[in-house]
Amino acid sequence: MRSQRPKEGEELESLAERLRNFEGVKRKRAIGDLVKMLGNSDRIGSRTITGFGEDAAVLKMDDNNFILLAVDGIWGKLLSADPWWAGYCAVLVNVNDIAAMGGTPMAMVNLTSTQKKDICEELGRGMEDGVKKFGVPMVGGHIHPDTAYDALDVGIIGTVKRDSVIYSSGANPGDKVLAAIDLDGRIYPNYNLAWDNTTKKSPDEIKKQLETMVEIGEKKLATAGKDISNPGTLGTLGMLLESSGVGAIVELDKIPRPDAEQISLEHGLKMYPGTGFVLTVENEEKGAKCIRIFREAGIEASIIGEIDDSKKLKMTNGNETVTVFDLNREIITGIVSRKGEK
Repeated sequence: MRSQRPKEGEELESLAERLRNFEGVKRKRAIGDLVKMLGNSDRIGSRTITGFGEDAAVLKMDDNNFILLAVDGIWGKLLSADPWWAGYCAVLVNVNDIAAMGGTPMAMVNLTSTQKKDICEELGRGMEDGVKKFGVPMVGGHIHPDTAYDALDVGIIGTVKRDSVIYSSGANPGDKVLAAIDLDGRIYPNYNLAWDNTTKKSPDEIKKQLETMVEIGEKKLATAGKDISNPGTLGTLGMLLESSGVGAIVELDKIPRPDAEQISLEHGLKMYPGTGFVLTVENEEKGAKCIRIFREAGIEASIIGEIDDSKKLKMTNGNETVTVFDLNREIITGIVSRKGEK
């Protein structure tokens, strides 16, 4: 007997389940466990504006400026696939964390762990190329030359004006959801979950793209924002919703993605773009201003949905609507941001 073709709604629900169980999303759950153990350690002292739950911690420097502080570890499967790319991405992801907050990166340090000379050389070469590309110095670090494993972690510091911070926890019901991705790129040859849209661009082009978020922050156009990372476009949006304590519905056909003949919808939603952000804005007018800023820098952007109070991330193809994440009963990181003074 010939098997029946799945109905449209069933296909969409199946896609939602695969996105929900995507490794890039599921591995984030461990964050919440560690944060529980750390308790209120991010609130010690008087400088913390916000700690856990943001792309970078926000610390008071003076009455007009904040310090941004972040660290990222490179996914082991990426490092195993291509150590040079791991070193390069260690710079890229940290710079993006600062940019996502509306900030300007200042300097980085690294923690390199390997006893393999060839791996160490490739990691170092990748970091050097990343530093040259993104224009942010690597000023120090530490090496473990005798570990039984290979790992790379990079920390970064940046600055942002006090009234220009873009938190990931500021989305409100009624806000519009905006996605911005540089589509001028390629699937990275040794790692098909990476959309490489930076290696072929000049440092000046990269600088212009990163400064889009600084401009958006200074003009107070966004209520919330994050850079698209390992959980993919919808996984990253889910983290923003979780941090803000809200929900959203998004229209799949409005999400910017590379040529559909090259990349399927599911593949595009799971990929980590070198330059990509999700934002929320109060209205379409502010959304249009953000879109213009992004497009002038060569980044495609569009309004893809709207924030609601459901605490569910839903997606629709125009005919059917399904829930990807129900944050009333499940977690991505489990963290709702604890902002102090803005």
